[in-house]
Amino acid sequence: MVNIGDKAPDFVLPATGNRHFHLEDFKGKKNVVLFFYPLDWTPV
Repeated sequence: MVNIGDKAPDFVLPATGNRHFHLEDFKGKKNVVLFFYPLDWTPV
């Protein structure tokens, strides 16, 4: 579990064009914001 203020563990996200984004690729270069929301067709 990640708590507020913890450093995020490295992870990989799939992207279009058979590419992948690794969190580590942005270290020291860019700010990263993660945002999660339920799918549009799911009841909340």
